[in-house]
Amino acid sequence: MTRIRRGYIARRRRTKIRLFASSFRGAHSRLTRTITQQKIRALVSAHRDRDRQKRNFRRLWITRINAVIRERGVSYSYSRLIHDLYKRQVLLNRKILAQIAILNKNCLYMISNEIIKKMDYNKSTGIIWNNLKEVPRRMNSGKV
Repeated sequence: MTRIRRGYIARRRRTKIRLFASSFRGAHSRLTRTITQQKIRALVSAHRDRDRQKRNFRRLWITRINAVIRERGVSYSYSRLIHDLYKRQVLLNRKILAQIAILNKNCLYMISNEIIKKMDYNKSTGIIWNNLKEVPRRMNSGKV
């Protein structure tokens, strides 16, 4: 019986899969099964690390803001700054505050000093004396 040559469709599919694996080393770039396994593993890692990257950047921004705030005022901290920004309804997120902290420290000091003046702190007790309207915890909940 004569030998029948296989068609080109399966070979074309495998070469298409191999295009993805050009950056892998060893069997991970040559064998079809291990290529598909590596592909799945790479996609899982990418999905997981996108969330991790967001978390890490948020930690970095918080650290930068806290470091700059504590340089000037000993009693003033990051948590108090964020709380006061929230109470005054100043819409600056942590990324922007961190950029301000790095590029222009005086601007961040001015922002924090204005908030401290407006909030009218009693330094000994840390109690806010002026009566501000309480801001709801969740801005978009619909309940006030």
